[in-house]
Formats: sequence, structure tokens, C-alpha cells
Amino acid sequence: QVQLVESGGGLVQPGGSLRLSCAASGSIVRIYAMSWYRQAPGKRRELVATITSGTSTDYADSVKGRFTISRDSAKNTLYLQMNSLKPEDTAVYYCNAYLRSGFRDFGAWGQGTQVTVSS
Repeated sequence: QVQLVESGGGLVQPGGSLRLSCAASGSIVRIYAMSWYRQAPGKRRELVATITSGTSTDYADSVKGRFTISRDSAKNTLYLQMNSLKPEDTAVYYCNAYLRSGFRDFGAWGQGTQVTVSS
């Protein structure tokens, strides 16, 4: 079994910062890539940022220059540093990991953490 648990969400004023974490645990042989997605009310889930096992990163245009994705491979933990937050960043943020467990490769999801940007 594999579990991804996000933390760090909350309410923040526009221009503020938050740091999200996602801890992966269970029968994990290897984690290939990890990503953050978000879903705002009434909208589709969208990819925010991705980091590969080689630490290459990619970002949605809407967050470039404001968000930074990183990972601690020794701890199987993913982070998202979010700066200069805007009201349009309000969403549930989900962690995703493409990994190997046993002899299977698959994508696993966390339960999500709410981020609300409002004055």
C-alpha cells in the first residue's frame, strides 16, 4: 500500500506565502516524478508543477517565478513553496507521485489540502 499525505494549506492574504508538503509512505520501491495539481471550485484539475527524479522541474505559466517545487528523495517528501499568492491561486492542492510499488508502476494521489488566498 502507498499513501501520500499533504499538509501546509490554509488561509493567507494576497501577497503572502505558504509551503505545502507531501509525504509518501508505504511499499515504495522508487519514485520517478512528483507533481502538484490544483482544482478550484467549478474548474478542472490542473497541473501546477512537476519535478523528476533527476530534479528537473516544470511549471504552469500562471505560477512561474512565484512557486518553487522541490523534493527530499531520502524522505520521499515533496514541497511547494508558494510566494506572492493571488486570490486566483485559491484551490485544493493535490500531490501526485508516479512510482513503483512491488512490480507495478502507477500514479498515486494524496487527499488534497485547501489553500485560500483572501483578504
